[in-house]
Amino acid sequence: MSKSIADLRKEYTLQGLSKTDAHPNPFGQFTLWFDQAVAAKLPEPNAMTLATATPDGKPSARMVLLKDYDERGFVFYTNYQSRKGKQLLANPWGAIAFWWTQLERQVRIEGQIEKVSAQESDTYFHSRPQDSQLGAWASEQSQLIDSREVLEQRLQQLKKEYEHKTLPRPPHWGGFRLIPVTIEFWQGRPSRLHDRLLYQRTEDSNWLIQRLSP
Repeated sequence: MSKSIADLRKEYTLQGLSKTDAHPNPFGQFTLWFDQAVAAKLPEPNAMTLATATPDGKPSARMVLLKDYDERGFVFYTNYQSRKGKQLLANPWGAIAFWWTQLERQVRIEGQIEKVSAQESDTYFHSRPQDSQLGAWASEQSQLIDSREVLEQRLQQLKKEYEHKTLPRPPHWGGFRLIPVTIEFWQGRPSRLHDRLLYQRTEDSNWLIQRLSP
């Protein structure tokens, strides 16, 4: 190794984040930052880390894509029989994190998980390209398979079967919504004295904004 990992450093200098300038509603602040990430043409600005855990607390994390959000929460789609799907159904709490490197920003969101309605899942499923729809049927996500060829053969069979038909949404596939109880906005600053604003949902469904030490 030509350089020690411990020596890899970046000084964050672009912007700051103050309570005075922050939007009073975290969804408004998220929209502002997300729109700026899109405008900056960052690669897949809707990519986020999703952390889940088993009922006995064993965690796992992976990258997924945000597909919708509003004041109800943040929506993503998956196979309900996948590892993350089973964990979320058994332990309906999760955390997501966005990392926008070029803007030196991070957003961390924690909250309860619910399934979106069947209508919402149907609408999104039928908005996807046909190959993606077929893939949702072909893949038994997270299950062991003998080879790549097994998957390809299953896909070709489905293409023939539904060549002139509309694909229904698989019953094992749909959306989850993370309903946030906390949302943290992190802005990189010099000397590792980063800005961190934490929004916490109160009992009356308002939001309390507090600054965290970096």
